[in-house]
Amino acid sequence: QVQVVESGGGSVQAGGSMILSCAVSGFTTTHYCVAWFRQAPGKERKVVSSFYSHNNPYYATSVEGRFTVSRGNAKNSLYLQMNSLNPEDTAVYYCAFASICLEPPSLAHIEAWGQGTQVTVSS
Repeated sequence: QVQVVESGGGSVQAGGSMILSCAVSGFTTTHYCVAWFRQAPGKERKVVSSFYSHNNPYYATSVEGRFTVSRGNAKNSLYLQMNSLNPEDTAVYYCAFASICLEPPSLAHIEAWGQGTQVTVSS
């Protein structure tokens, strides 16, 4: 059973940076993606970035150039570096695993979700 655990998050002022971490365990497939979604109050959950095991990363237009997804030395560790944060980035961020990976990843294909972590950017 795939398990996803996030860490990081918190509060930062506009223009600041933050890094989120994601640990994924329990998977055996060599083709997979690990995506970062976010959900603001009253809004839909949307993908912001995704790491692909066999493709280039994906970034939503709203975060391209500011966010960077990377894999740690251990294949099951992922990071989301977020720079130049603005209040519109405030949301609960979720890390998610899928073995069927579209670009961008589809909510329908997510097999495991992290618990979510709050990111708050103040102006």
